[in-house]
Amino acid sequence: MIIGVPKEIKTHENRVSLLPGGALQFKRNGHRVLVEKGAGEGSGFSDQAYIDAGAEILTDIDKLWEQSDMIMKVKEPIEPEYSRIREGQILFTYLHFAASKELTEAVVESKCIAIAYETVEKSDRSLPLLIPMSEVAGRMSAQEGAKYLEKPMGGRGVLMGGIPGVPAANVAVLGGGVVGVNAAKIAAGMGAKTTILDINIPRLRYLDDVMPKNVSTQFSNEANIRDMLPRVDLVIGGVLKPGAKAPHLVTRDMLSLMKPGSVVVDVAIDQGGCFETSKPTTHDNPVYEVDDIVHYCVANMPGAVPYTSTLGLTNVTLPYAVQLANHGWKKAMKADPELLKGLNIANGEVVYKDVAEAFDMEYTPVEEVF
Repeated sequence: MIIGVPKEIKTHENRVSLLPGGALQFKRNGHRVLVEKGAGEGSGFSDQAYIDAGAEILTDIDKLWEQSDMIMKVKEPIEPEYSRIREGQILFTYLHFAASKELTEAVVESKCIAIAYETVEKSDRSLPLLIPMSEVAGRMSAQEGAKYLEKPMGGRGVLMGGIPGVPAANVAVLGGGVVGVNAAKIAAGMGAKTTILDINIPRLRYLDDVMPKNVSTQFSNEANIRDMLPRVDLVIGGVLKPGAKAPHLVTRDMLSLMKPGSVVVDVAIDQGGCFETSKPTTHDNPVYEVDDIVHYCVANMPGAVPYTSTLGLTNVTLPYAVQLANHGWKKAMKADPELLKGLNIANGEVVYKDVAEAFDMEYTPVEEVF
């Protein structure tokens, strides 16, 4: 199989989908790897490192897409890439279809085999290809929230940890999953008084046992969120429904409950966001204000720390990618139910129910595309 690794073109996306060591592993399995010139530079990996691993460097991006049986990316294709996707080609990347009808329609039209990192799922319902980036984004969310609480950045001018005689910031984390736990760890480590809200009582019991003393837990419902908002300085949204749109837990009218200059960081923005007032932003222009509340909604947060993120991502994606290359997508998925759950669109058919429901599109059971 020929594996193509294009350079990411989303704003300030410096990650790369394959390390030189991964190219070597594909080569050892009898495959060719085509890497766009400069694809790894943003993460600290030179073209020469890929050449030494047996990959071929291409300067013509159209040629790379045309020749590749499988495209490995980090972020979902954007408009300039839509026309490059071809029928039967495997597209293996983060896709987040439920957040973009335009992307969904473009991939349906291409008749490619679209496998989403974020919906590959283990039997215990964990998401192995999402976890490392959720860890990064969760930890970054507390850092970015702390930064935008500073007055010159538009915030209230609150120090996360306070000082002796002056109270620490109050931080609320919506969701007790991977993002929420990592956000709470960093916020608590900065000294903030942190509350994790979730609807899963056993999860809250566990977190209550293992988190630091300045982290408390609370059941998540609208009444409790409304009661909490007047007291918090920073709200981090880390709610996820795999493959589906995130629920709006904080509505527009609820912003009026918050103190002017408070900050919201919406890590769920890739799936549409869990604040009603969220819209995707970029590292170039990361924040905006609604009703005097600072919104940070960067859709590719881990792209700001590409070395760490690339290593974390490729550690988990490569074994699945090698399966796809060695056996083809049909055999690989029949042999691995985890990988099967990653299939979202195949041959022009939407085979992931939550994606079809997000846009009222026709749904085809995944078994019918084999």
